[in-house]
Amino acid sequence: MGGSTFGRLFKISTWGESHGKALGVVVDGCPAGVPLCEEDIQIYLNRRKPGQSDFSTKRNEADAVTILSGVFEGKTTGTPISMLVYNQDQHSKDYGDIATCYRPGHADYCFDEKFGFRDYRGGGRSSGRETIGRVAAGAIAAKVLATLGIKLTAYTRSIGEYTINYDNFNADAIMNNSLYMPDEECAKKASEYLKNMMKDLDSVGSSVECVITGMPAGVGEPVFDKLDALLAQALMSIGAVKAVEIGDGTAVSATVGSVNNDSFIIKDNKIAKATNHSGGILGGMSDGSDIIVRASIKPTPSIYKEQHTVNSNHEEIDINIKGRHDPIIGPRAVVVVESMCAITILDLLMVNATSKLDNLFKIYK
Repeated sequence: MGGSTFGRLFKISTWGESHGKALGVVVDGCPAGVPLCEEDIQIYLNRRKPGQSDFSTKRNEADAVTILSGVFEGKTTGTPISMLVYNQDQHSKDYGDIATCYRPGHADYCFDEKFGFRDYRGGGRSSGRETIGRVAAGAIAAKVLATLGIKLTAYTRSIGEYTINYDNFNADAIMNNSLYMPDEECAKKASEYLKNMMKDLDSVGSSVECVITGMPAGVGEPVFDKLDALLAQALMSIGAVKAVEIGDGTAVSATVGSVNNDSFIIKDNKIAKATNHSGGILGGMSDGSDIIVRASIKPTPSIYKEQHTVNSNHEEIDINIKGRHDPIIGPRAVVVVESMCAITILDLLMVNATSKLDNLFKIYK
């Protein structure tokens, strides 16, 4: 199976299945000398682990990380960093009834067509638990970025029909509600809406937004490896993401150039922009303003309502999916979106280090 590796210089390879013995990631290309311990990783993993609220699966996993390599005396060595998280609370028997049928909204049918075989226990590699490796790697990337003055802030922007009011934006509120919303009033309304959907045995879609501050201008490759293109790839590779927007996103199709163009100004003796419709990216490169990216996430496909489908014998059937499932994906995906953005940004910063001869002089001459 290809496609489990992402990045060029800061490169990650995730491995493991939802109901296997463990999951993890190998991070290659991390610079030596980064202070790193398991607690640095655990803080991030705790944000995505299950069972923390009424709106996440009751699967009871500690998601405790072990660093196997690449760290010595509290600092990275420059060699591959391998990290592992054991699965401890699999209920594989819950999936026995669906071994020969295709769950609506899942990749079951596609796996069978591609490989002629699939791990039906929780989706295997297509399970949301695969993102453990992404988050562990993202924690490292975010720590490196912080030393460069680059900060990532991700949060739930919308749940169903409820979208945050930016006038009520409070960054401190993000970690103080189970939905990771920066608008406390919206979080309360969305919580009630979610409870009603759960009573109706249904799930809800959502969107996650990430704002990246402190980025220098000129990061990103102008053709195929554009910053926005790679951010889109990174976020679209998250299982439940169905659309990615940068800046004004799809709204640009209904505007005009005189409004959409961001005027350049001088602010504090530096070049800046009067507005940020571009979301911090022009021509595939960062323009020095905040990078704004958002991901639209589909409703959890595993719902308790009866659904119509077919089985591997080409018979039409009705199924009731058992197991433990999130009624919404967005809140637990917040840290995944943040992590994939961090990995992408750090990788392109490292690539960008070779874009000028002066940069080589600073290192070698």
